[in-house]
Amino acid sequence: MCRPALPSGEVSPAPQLQKEDEWIETFDVQKFTEEIQALGDKLEKQQGDADVAHLQKMVLWSNLCGIVGLLTMGICVNPVSVFLLSCFTFSRWTMIAHHTCHGGYDKLHPNKRWNRFRFGVGSGWRRFCDWLDWMMPEAWNVEHNNRHHYNLSEVEDPDLVEENLSDIREMDVPLFVKYMAIPFVMVTWKWFYYAPNTYKELKLAMLRRKGTPIPEGVKPQEAVTVRVLLTSGTVFFSLWEFLTVVIGPYFLFRFIVTPAPLFLLGPYLGMPDMYSNAVKSLVLSELLTNAHAFLMVVTNHAGDDMYRFGSSCRPFSGSFFMRQVGASVDYAYGTDLIDFLHGYLNYQIEHHLWPALSMKSYQKAAPLVKEICQRHGIPYVQQGCFKRLKKTIDIMTGTTSMRVFPKEYERKYLELDAIAEAKKYKKKN
Repeated sequence: MCRPALPSGEVSPAPQLQKEDEWIETFDVQKFTEEIQALGDKLEKQQGDADVAHLQKMVLWSNLCGIVGLLTMGICVNPVSVFLLSCFTFSRWTMIAHHTCHGGYDKLHPNKRWNRFRFGVGSGWRRFCDWLDWMMPEAWNVEHNNRHHYNLSEVEDPDLVEENLSDIREMDVPLFVKYMAIPFVMVTWKWFYYAPNTYKELKLAMLRRKGTPIPEGVKPQEAVTVRVLLTSGTVFFSLWEFLTVVIGPYFLFRFIVTPAPLFLLGPYLGMPDMYSNAVKSLVLSELLTNAHAFLMVVTNHAGDDMYRFGSSCRPFSGSFFMRQVGASVDYAYGTDLIDFLHGYLNYQIEHHLWPALSMKSYQKAAPLVKEICQRHGIPYVQQGCFKRLKKTIDIMTGTTSMRVFPKEYERKYLELDAIAEAKKYKKKN
């Protein structure tokens, strides 16, 4: 909750800052917010047919990757088929599902399939047709669209790497032992961590809607992983429910149904290895798409130059906009090909400022946001994804830690938010 303003209308004083935080002292959060809000409104009004055409283009590219990969995966185990199959899975999630589920095309596309209240949700058939992956679309919508975006880099953020990897960070073992765990995390994280933890967030949301209290002794912010399900279990759902409802449909279709025709077709064509080649290609593509997604998804809010916060703030307030920039990083951007390979996660700052815009809008927004940030002195971090991977691994292993936003200034900005909200309310009434 935002702390109320002081009785005098002034904000509380703050102490001396570290050198890397000196920008905070002179940062005009109100003027920055006005410019960001104005730019967001302008971008939204400019959206139209061009954004729909761009979405269709990205869907076409994604589908072509899937079609070519599927048609060639049985010939032999080869890097081209594996890469294309991986790109199909990756782009289906990070681009098409991601921006559709945020509502980026609700008002633009005449086809209701690209509406957030329809896409992938409501039935197994919709999940199969729109976005079949390890996690459930409904669970992703709760965990990512709500919890992550509106609690960014707070303790309540379910994707806070420093918090989720506390076990590895605190292990009393040589550093190289910790590094040995990283490859496993990278190639398994979608089904090992993301699928069960997003489902946990969905179950929590259901309890909150019903007004049902969380069982005593349960810490809702703690991550639920496959390891937890296999050892201590969780009160939110059983291992059997997780296997049959969450990851079972994807596993069954991806690795059993998809290659099955080649079991009969291979011998008929005189290529008895087609089925085994297909299964191997699908498994390798799954490992690759997990690593690719880890590189693009996990790294864009982690690093010793990314801030974390101790309290919550009101959505789309000055504090909110400041946090989205201070706790997010952009990668290289500028062309459809570069953006496609990044899954449009290279516009993380812009996406967090305005979650419900189209992919094309982020292309337009990035240089403008960068200029606004530079003018106001707030760090706009843009680096290559492999540099960010190194910074993320350092956080995961405990080699470095996130930058804690000064508490006094965190309170100061919350006070300014309260003053701005009071002025807005007074003006309306």
